[in-house]
Amino acid sequence: AWIAREELFLGSDRPQRMIPGIFDRGALMKRFSGFWLAPWVLLAASAPAAADVRLPSPFGDHMVLQRDLPIPVWGWADPGEQVTVTLASQSRTTAADPSGRWSVRLDPLKAGGPHVLKVQGRNTIERQDVLVGEVWLCSGQSNMAMTVSGCLNFQEESKAADFPGIRMFTAARKTAGEPQTDVPGEWKVCTPQTVGAFSAAAYFFGRRIHRELEVPVGLLHSSWGGTPIQAWTSWKAQEENAMLVPLLESFRKAAESWDPEKAKERYEKQLADWKAAEAKAKEEGKPFKMRRPQAPQDPRISPNSPARLYNAMIAPLVPYGIRGAIWYQGEANAGNAALYGYQLRAMIEGWRKDWSQGDFPFISVQLPNFMALQMKPVEEGWAAIREQFLLSLALPNTGIAVTIDVGEAEDIHPKNKQDVGFRLAQWALARTYSKPLVPGGPLYRGMRRDGASIVLEFDCIGSGLEAKGGEPLKGFAICGPDRNFVWAQARIVGDTVVVSSPGVLDPTAVRYAWANNPVCNLANKDGFPASPFRTDRPEQNAFK
Repeated sequence: AWIAREELFLGSDRPQRMIPGIFDRGALMKRFSGFWLAPWVLLAASAPAAADVRLPSPFGDHMVLQRDLPIPVWGWADPGEQVTVTLASQSRTTAADPSGRWSVRLDPLKAGGPHVLKVQGRNTIERQDVLVGEVWLCSGQSNMAMTVSGCLNFQEESKAADFPGIRMFTAARKTAGEPQTDVPGEWKVCTPQTVGAFSAAAYFFGRRIHRELEVPVGLLHSSWGGTPIQAWTSWKAQEENAMLVPLLESFRKAAESWDPEKAKERYEKQLADWKAAEAKAKEEGKPFKMRRPQAPQDPRISPNSPARLYNAMIAPLVPYGIRGAIWYQGEANAGNAALYGYQLRAMIEGWRKDWSQGDFPFISVQLPNFMALQMKPVEEGWAAIREQFLLSLALPNTGIAVTIDVGEAEDIHPKNKQDVGFRLAQWALARTYSKPLVPGGPLYRGMRRDGASIVLEFDCIGSGLEAKGGEPLKGFAICGPDRNFVWAQARIVGDTVVVSSPGVLDPTAVRYAWANNPVCNLANKDGFPASPFRTDRPEQNAFK
């Protein structure tokens, strides 16, 4: 009951932890009524207690601090209390403000350690084994949450995971109605014994960064399976975008009209109908693919509601020093790809504004292939949401890891997270760390008409274009003014791809890998697949 009470106390960053009859002061006095109490007991019961200096959870043993940038350190103490922060021979002294919060900014440090972070007020806190290196925020839904223990070759990966310079902080999964100032979590050092619980995509990303740069790497992991992007974006950032206001209004109405009894009644009817349909299909020997109804959730505390995860799992990490963020999400929003672009932009720009670190790098995983293999020349679905990640490259300092070749038709959680992490790191190494690398696979840049053919031009060609696995090129469709797409012939000519079809003499548009699970093989000779794209992009999009 105490735990439930704490979980539901969403409006404060300091939950009331009070077990009636034990920590309740009134109950305590009643329990001892009739007994003589020593004067010091009465004094302790009546005098206000001095609050210890405290640090938020990310400032723990084994943490990694961002190198070459000012280091924010903050916490709580009594109003007006003097607090001194010491790290690597530098000290800063400040006083807690009237609300009890204090903060300092330490000078940038080079990569290295271990150091001790010391915070002194009425009490003293020491955080041991502090490293300085590269810190990345890693967020999203279940494919970011998926652990190393669930990925390919776990036994081999765990045996080789002796990387004391890689640490991961995993934020506890919580929701909140208002931005919080702390979230439970702790830093774990990467060892064969601990790596199984690490986010796989984040770990393989961090491992490559660690190996290539030879510096410590800290990974702030904050994810929750099945959750939509609006839950990870602040209310303010969404409210400032006119395209997103209707979604907020819909949530507000749902919260105001929430009736648990009616919701339970509707759910029980839906469940009964589902069971009846399942039984009928079984009796008739037919396959049954209808999803089981989900139990109702109070929208005020649901992890799917706008800003609820931002408040509880992102806001508490601000302004911990980071280099950038990686993002693996989109499955939960695949039903409304056009809106997703506005949501993605609002989140990226909102996070950047929160951190006040300028346009820090933001690298997304473009969703992999999934579901039945492509049968038609063009199939709408996940292709449209992949396009939003491609379009997001119009924002400064953004990137994508194309994964159209590493998904699984029958599993929305593909086990190959090694390539996902490798490709995220490829973009970071090339663009963030200025390594002489191509950042990824070919990215559509533009087209031109050449008689009955369309010539496609690309960025990120690297060592040149190729048909992975050998000719012919696959996955291209073309159409004329009638918008009737048909399979096309495609060939590589220098740094371009020329697309045509005998049945389309007046071509107007080309689409590539435009399906949930396309058959496609355009890549560069550096081993990275081309991003799916269409030349007939919508006139209006979130990134113009």
